[in-house]
Amino acid sequence: MRPHSILAFAAAAATVALAACSPKYNWRDYMSPDAPYRVMFPGKPATYTRSVDLDGMRVDMTMTATEVEGAMYAVGAAQAPSAAQAQAALGAMKTALVRNIGATATQEKSSATASVAGATHSASATSDVTADGVLNGVPMRLVGHFEARGQRFYQVIVVGPAKSVAPEPTEQFISSFKAQ
Repeated sequence: MRPHSILAFAAAAATVALAACSPKYNWRDYMSPDAPYRVMFPGKPATYTRSVDLDGMRVDMTMTATEVEGAMYAVGAAQAPSAAQAQAALGAMKTALVRNIGATATQEKSSATASVAGATHSASATSDVTADGVLNGVPMRLVGHFEARGQRFYQVIVVGPAKSVAPEPTEQFISSFKAQ
């Protein structure tokens, strides 16, 4: 091989090696056009809306999600007729998601607050869950943050085969969620 051929081959090999080492997480800031929230997704998300039934309350939920290495990172947002119904929706969403993967909750934490500013009453609630289960013989994991602010409510989840739900990107995704 001639010297310039060796350089060209080395450059081509380096290009191929660098392309093969591309990062699996491509973090991007996402601000919802439909609901007042912001979050960092680990890949380019897609959005769709569908009608869901949450213990008898039918709402249109907008789901924005992306998948990275088998784990789904998603934010669902909807609006209830009242703040009390939004808070009740948190439990219904959490129960349905845990049930979907045949899981039991291994960690749970909840809180609620209410404030009055002038003539406006604002209520909020949060609930966090980690659940492990088995779906079609595959160990599954769900890590979720559920939040209600006034009449709006959200589910921020990472779900997938247990080996695909890595702790660091899961924490980064869920902790980046900010509702207004």
